[in-house]
Amino acid sequence: MRPHPDPVRPGQESVWSYPRPAIAQPADARIMIEHRGIVVASTRAAIRTLETSHPPSYYIPRADIAPDILRRAAGSSFCEWKGAATYWDVVIGDDVLPRIGWSYAKPTPGFASLRDHVAFYAAPFDRCSVDGETVVPQPGEFYGGWITSALAGPFKGIPGSRGW
Repeated sequence: MRPHPDPVRPGQESVWSYPRPAIAQPADARIMIEHRGIVVASTRAAIRTLETSHPPSYYIPRADIAPDILRRAAGSSFCEWKGAATYWDVVIGDDVLPRIGWSYAKPTPGFASLRDHVAFYAAPFDRCSVDGETVVPQPGEFYGGWITSALAGPFKGIPGSRGW
């Protein structure tokens, strides 16, 4: 059952107007991740992926991620649109955030812009922001979207959304 999209207020975009299959496009925003007093990443060159019912996931250029903070994690997954994903731990001193990031070393042609970029789940970090606004993590254990006040839902991942 498809839900009823929330009303779109001025300055918002509805995740229900995002395409399916997903697309990737440059993000026109400052993306930041902070944890334990460290800036994990800061960029104005992120790529966001858009898919019906999902808030955007932001892919950050490796060059804009703090050096020596990523460690290859075990496991992989496959996206029907983007290809095979590699997972990353974030290591800050003795603090290890396991499998918190993912990337596509050889993305499909439609997602070639994601090469050399890493996306991150927002929940485990102290703060993730888009243009200074702290994001809310997309609900659900698998999804990596970042919710801001500029988005109208409802968002995939809430209870009952499995069939969306």
